[in-house]
Amino acid sequence: MKKIFIAGCGGMLGEAFYKVYSDEYELKCTDIDLNAEWLSYLDFRDFDAYQAAVEDFNSDYLFHLGAFTDLEYCENHIDKTYSTNTLSVENATLIANKLDIPILYISTAGIFDGAKDLYDDWDVPNPVCHYARSKYAGELYVKLHAKRYLILRAGWMMGGGPSKDKKFVAKILKQLKNGSTELNVVDDKLGTPTYTMDFAENSKLILSKEIWGLYNLVCEGLTGRYEVASEILKVLSLESSVKLNQVSSDFFKEEYFAPRPPSERLVNKKLELRGLNFMRDWKVCLKEYLEEYYEGYLK
Repeated sequence: MKKIFIAGCGGMLGEAFYKVYSDEYELKCTDIDLNAEWLSYLDFRDFDAYQAAVEDFNSDYLFHLGAFTDLEYCENHIDKTYSTNTLSVENATLIANKLDIPILYISTAGIFDGAKDLYDDWDVPNPVCHYARSKYAGELYVKLHAKRYLILRAGWMMGGGPSKDKKFVAKILKQLKNGSTELNVVDDKLGTPTYTMDFAENSKLILSKEIWGLYNLVCEGLTGRYEVASEILKVLSLESSVKLNQVSSDFFKEEYFAPRPPSERLVNKKLELRGLNFMRDWKVCLKEYLEEYYEGYLK
């Protein structure tokens, strides 16, 4: 059984990777937040500790998942952002090269500026905030220096349930749980939801084929924040009891002040051409996610 060392595995995506990969691989899952019994402590910003841990495990692959993803936090803590989101990726790449093992790095749809409505794998990123810039810098380093790599660009993540999901779907659910009967949702932000379980499953397929490179990896279907919120209410049968207001991003400009592109829509063009795109429609995934992770949550 081959071994995978996963750094930054304590979040929503890490939970999916643990579930999907643990049946076929021996895993060493690490994080600074030990929120699950299968996690062990590692701060991947510490190069020496990172390298020693991967070497001790005698890993066949190195997966680097962790990052600061709160855009406002990144704008307010610039040095910490680049240390965590960029330099740690350089650490991972150097370690993988020394051990002659492949590296898997998670990038983001947020690295584009939104000047286009839709981006494929070959479009050139132009980040508009420090979070996106730090992630793109990591992406570039891996592309330039890693011997064998997978760079997988995710869209609007959903997964992990109430304890791990800090993103849009979870925020809407939390408002509903708190008794909100009226929601304000932006109608000027476009993107592609990405279910963590589908992301992990499709990543395992790509890894097994050893077709190294960069891939967009998002759910099928193009949408926006307002449409996602509307679909949540539909799945929960709350369309008639909760009012959904369309607002512009300016409505939240004080709370969400970090620059965001108007469109982060990705298409999995390379995977389609290779016959390896098994990502499901975002509406199917959203329904499954809510049913499996949020059953009884609103009661």
